[in-house]
Formats: sequence, structure tokens, C-alpha cells
Amino acid sequence: MFTNRKDAGQKLARALEKYRDEEALVLAIPKGGVEVGYQAAKFLNSDFSIIISRKLPYPDNPEAGFGAMAEDGSAFIIDYAAGGLPPGTIARIIKEQNQEIERRITTLRGGKPLPEIAGRTIILVDDGIAMGSTMQAAISLCKNKKAKRIVVASPVAGSSTAAELAEVVDDVIILEKPVFFRAVAQVYANWYDVSDEEVIQIMDKWKQKDSAKADSS
Repeated sequence: MFTNRKDAGQKLARALEKYRDEEALVLAIPKGGVEVGYQAAKFLNSDFSIIISRKLPYPDNPEAGFGAMAEDGSAFIIDYAAGGLPPGTIARIIKEQNQEIERRITTLRGGKPLPEIAGRTIILVDDGIAMGSTMQAAISLCKNKKAKRIVVASPVAGSSTAAELAEVVDDVIILEKPVFFRAVAQVYANWYDVSDEEVIQIMDKWKQKDSAKADSS
């Protein structure tokens, strides 16, 4: 059990110690993954930013989804899950999520492009991995952009999902794999929906830290 996302991020950071001072790039999936990624990046002395990947939700059950897409258009579709949806519905959902991706790039990342990914060790972080779709889409983006090494890191995931991710990346670091995994929230004592404002505050805190580091070097 983790107290909150800060606690989870600090514990995850220690599990990632082998990547410390490797000039890695930590990319957090907002919104929940941002505090976790911030703590990891701070400990690892790495670069840090956010990567936008969105679940493609069912129209009548937005908590569940049939896949996900990342900000470069990379998509991960679960064929059996999408099979019952009309093509027009799928197209509408993809369009809606594209709009939300653009909004998040503008609001949460200040409209800036992703940092350089090619040839680098990329550590993809979220506060928990349920079905794994949003992480799979983020992985596809990093592969498209020629990452040297891709590491998936999260405080919690189901064991089968972790095994699936391990087949497509170089390393997977998961702290907890509950036998009865129902929801990411079950391993957090203090769980809540993260706001845009909180993400912006974390990213501003990182910018100030980065500026101070640059001034001292």
C-alpha cells in the first residue's frame, strides 16, 4: 500500500536506481503519472516531461476502453474489444480523444513538443497500469521515434499485463502485482482524480529545479 502518489514515486525511483545518472528521459502519462514521474526523475537526475496517451473509452462505459492512442497518432486497438462498435462510433471516439490530446499538449505541456527521444533511454511512468492500453500506445510512439531503450515503470500492475509489456520493451519495473487486481486505486491510501492545476504546478516546480541546476553548472 502506498500513502499517495508522491510516496509511490519515491519508492519507484529507488527501484529504478540502475538508471541513475544515465541521462535517461522520464516521460509521465498524465494526469496521475505526473507526480510519480516527477519523483522518479528527481531521484534519477534525469530529464523529465509528459507524454500524452489517451484511452479510447466505450461510449456507454467510459471507465473501460477498447484501446488507446498517443499524441503522434500511434494507436493500440484491442480487436475483440472494439469488434462490437460501429466504425462511425470508433471514428467519433478517436476524434474526441485527439481533441483532448491537443488540449493536454497545450494546457499541461505549454504547447511544447516532446523532448528528443531518438537514441535515448526512455522511462515511461504511470501511477498504475490496468489494461495497459495507454502504456502500449506510448510505447509505440517511443518506438516510432527511435528510442534506444524503453523502460516501463509503475507502482502497480496486473501480472498478466506486466508480462505482456515485458514482451515489447527492454525492462519493466512494477512494485506491486496484486493477486486480486481490481483497480489502481486499491494500492493507494489517498486516491483522487488529479487536476490540470496540480499537473501544471508539478511541471512548474520541475522547470524551476531545472533552471536552478543550469544556473549552478
